[in-house]
Amino acid sequence: MTENQIFLIALGANLPSAAGPPEATLRAALERLAQAGARDLRASRFFDTPCFPPGAGPDYVNAAARLRFEGTAETLLDRLHAIEAAFGRERVNRWGRRTLDLDLIAQGSAVRPDMATYCAWHDLPAEAQASRAPDRLILPHPRMQERAFVLVPLADVAPDWRHPVLGQSVREMLAALPEDAVAEVRPR
Repeated sequence: MTENQIFLIALGANLPSAAGPPEATLRAALERLAQAGARDLRASRFFDTPCFPPGAGPDYVNAAARLRFEGTAETLLDRLHAIEAAFGRERVNRWGRRTLDLDLIAQGSAVRPDMATYCAWHDLPAEAQASRAPDRLILPHPRMQERAFVLVPLADVAPDWRHPVLGQSVREMLAALPEDAVAEVRPR
């Protein structure tokens, strides 16, 4: 099945790559996204964000992108992983240091693979989140609504996108976060 619809991507880096420091890596990754078939690509500003979990490495540079893609979410995810690999990303530690992180956050109003699987990952206890990873694509990202480093940049490019399960816009999810968490995400 081929679709040409809106996808939301979160970008982050906290280690240098062959492209240079994290900000240069994000800029180069955005260029590669366009070469990989992204259309109508809109990127947010870049933001400095404390590393999560605290002490796991240098602070991050984060951004978000809104784009159209003619293909499936799985095809786009494969292309995101190929771009990460081109910039030296190695999938060793969950939530560890990385040269580039490209997360597929949402595909329009789709809930994938199904509501039950989404809910299982959404409701996963915090202690299990650090050690378990899904074996398939879950959309929207089950914890996006908890993460200022995702929502602050998304508010630049998709403030009115509505979460298909929670029924809230990016703007509303961002307003629901603690002020101190939002304040930690600082424009560069």
